[in-house]
Amino acid sequence: MPVHNEAKVGEIAKTVVMPGDPMRAKYIAENFLEDYKLVNQVRGMYAFTGKYKGKEITVMAHGMGMPSVGIYSYELYKFYGVENIIRIGSCGGHTEELDILDIVLVDNAYTEGNFANNMTGKECHFIGSSRDLNAVIEETAKEIGQSYKKGNMTCTECFDPYLDDPKQFLNRLPKEYNLLGSEMESFALFYTAYHLGKHAACLLTVSDSLVHSRELTPEQRQTSMNEMIRLGLEAAIKL
Repeated sequence: MPVHNEAKVGEIAKTVVMPGDPMRAKYIAENFLEDYKLVNQVRGMYAFTGKYKGKEITVMAHGMGMPSVGIYSYELYKFYGVENIIRIGSCGGHTEELDILDIVLVDNAYTEGNFANNMTGKECHFIGSSRDLNAVIEETAKEIGQSYKKGNMTCTECFDPYLDDPKQFLNRLPKEYNLLGSEMESFALFYTAYHLGKHAACLLTVSDSLVHSRELTPEQRQTSMNEMIRLGLEAAIKL
């Protein structure tokens, strides 16, 4: 049984949209869902289940970093019968190609960490999203006229702006993976889904950059990502 979620079986939808920030989960419920209900608040990790355009959807926070998203996604998949998780979050850009507020659909995630080895005893540092789920998101983006970029991300264990030597970090990343930016959760989500035979995707909004000087304020990080949120929800109701 789950030890980090107080929701009853049946209170979590088959498709879950997951921001990292609990306050963003609350924001999404209050501004996008109808007839929503708070179903979890253990450790302040809010989960709300409600209706988006008539279809039941759960929005639940997963916290920051691979260990946190690994715990919450595992419990959702394993104990609540969740089939699909769409992470919606922020990322830092590493290339000129990504500017602040661009939306990115993650194709593959790379990590220097050992999440896969810890979970299953197998070495894995590069893993793809669920291709069928990405296809639904791409189709949805086309239908609603939402622009986005698609590419590979580095999944780190340190927040980019706090790196002592960003240049050294960028130089050691594998060039063959064409990594556009970094965030802190996608690899663990994708690997957990793969391990349990489930589906996972990741949509990100660029909030800061190692190339461009602009960055989002804390308030903007919480509330200025409505286009990404809407894309995630519109895709979720097709699943």
